[in-house]
Amino acid sequence: MAQEKREWYRMTEAERRFADVVWENEPLGSGELVKLCEERFGWKKSTTYTFLKKLCGQGLFENRDSKVSAKIDRESYDHGMGEQFVKETYDGSLPKMIAAFMSRKKLSKQQVDEIRQMIDNYEE
Repeated sequence: MAQEKREWYRMTEAERRFADVVWENEPLGSGELVKLCEERFGWKKSTTYTFLKKLCGQGLFENRDSKVSAKIDRESYDHGMGEQFVKETYDGSLPKMIAAFMSRKKLSKQQVDEIRQMIDNYEE
């Protein structure tokens, strides 16, 4: 799924758990979704539909003909949220974010090697 430039909706923890159920099982019938949410979270049907309606309204999912599917896949959502975090917190500067992280936590040799490998692969 193509990632578009947008302001990403920041899900609550409960919304994210719900979204994970959809992403792990899509496409799925809305009745099956209700059953899964009851089993995993102890939710009533109305709670599941409230979450579904909200996240459909945010453009993350759709419920068409009682089939629930994602309009944005998990990876695209996570990447978008990461980019939004860097933009909002570090003026869009990845080096500023890394510098802030490194000022508080020492990176292991393995982490440094992994970052170097990512940069080398990016430059190729």
